[in-house]
Amino acid sequence: MAAKDDVPVTPAVRFLRERRIPFRPVHYPYEEHGGTANAARCLGVAERAVIKTLILQSDPKHACVVLMHGDREVSTKGLARLLGVKQVAPADPAAAQRLTGYQVGGISPFGQRSRLPVFVEATILDLPAIWINGGKRGFLVELDPRCLREALGAVPVTVAIGADGM
Repeated sequence: MAAKDDVPVTPAVRFLRERRIPFRPVHYPYEEHGGTANAARCLGVAERAVIKTLILQSDPKHACVVLMHGDREVSTKGLARLLGVKQVAPADPAAAQRLTGYQVGGISPFGQRSRLPVFVEATILDLPAIWINGGKRGFLVELDPRCLREALGAVPVTVAIGADGM
């Protein structure tokens, strides 16, 4: 565990501390457009365990959070079917920042400005540990993925697509 001074006091960190959710802060050199591949490489962990926090919208007034493995993408068609809407698409950076209070590249699912529905790719919950954004570029928190359901009310879904078509 890093020294208390090494932990930025982001809304995500406050959220985790208030709920007594154990986490380990991890810093890495942020790289513009480096994504989860850069974070995984810097930390020496599988990209699958570095979780993306994505903001998707079906229209300007309806948004949600999707937590996805770093090495997978979201099937927007599959998510739209689950939500019962015609389509969903990634929110533009300005909308994502307005909804979450976080800068793109530093969006955490914890302590967001707006309370959005949260969906988690079901297989994330099977991992022994995950690394997910702590609310600042270059800052992740390592924690038990089961806290996603408890703390965020995250609903498990199966909407991942990747290189192997799964």
